[in-house]
Amino acid sequence: MRIAELFLSLQGEGILSGVPSVFVRTSGCNLRCSFCDTPYASWDPEGPEKSAAEVAGEVLRHPTRHVVVTGGEPMLAPDLPELLNILTGAGRHITIETAATVYRPVRCDLASLSPKLSNSAPRDRQEGKYLAMHEGARRRPDVIRRFMDNHDYQLKFVVQNPSDLLEIDDLLAELPPVPPEKVLLMPLGVSQAELRDRSSWLAGLCLGRGWRLCPRLHIELYGHTRGT
Repeated sequence: MRIAELFLSLQGEGILSGVPSVFVRTSGCNLRCSFCDTPYASWDPEGPEKSAAEVAGEVLRHPTRHVVVTGGEPMLAPDLPELLNILTGAGRHITIETAATVYRPVRCDLASLSPKLSNSAPRDRQEGKYLAMHEGARRRPDVIRRFMDNHDYQLKFVVQNPSDLLEIDDLLAELPPVPPEKVLLMPLGVSQAELRDRSSWLAGLCLGRGWRLCPRLHIELYGHTRGT
């Protein structure tokens, strides 16, 4: 499996925000989101190839119990099941951060599902093949249902405008009933100013629906930097 980076930090997003966690970022992705904040794991994947045993050894050197496997799209990594088996056997709590476009049977404690809305479509670098690839892959309610059936989960949506809620409603209508506290709205942006501006009106939308507001703690603490 190709690893873009591996580091210890605080979980910045979702229901485990603030929990010390080891992050394993796999390299490679089947989407090309316009707002991707880790292009070195998607648009321009980088990092060495490592075995599951090598990656697990690096993870287990850290004292924290929580591990977050992210990307890119970690569900594409060939040795992912082996890695998760080792870490689970060592008593680690596993979160998988995925766009929920690919399902494979894996062991994890929390599936953090982040289906991509139309606001993710690539607009600048590649209008042709990447747009078609992205739009053909990003929306997979069948895959989301499989995760929901087999794992504890959260549904995390990147929101740019209030109109994005129409897409979220349409997708939720295709899924089994989702408890409102499992729906998280995360403001689009990589600067504190952007996040504050969007969070101000997202808070009202969450209050009206019983959904969670999902701040980006790592941006507040460290800015938009690698290894955080």
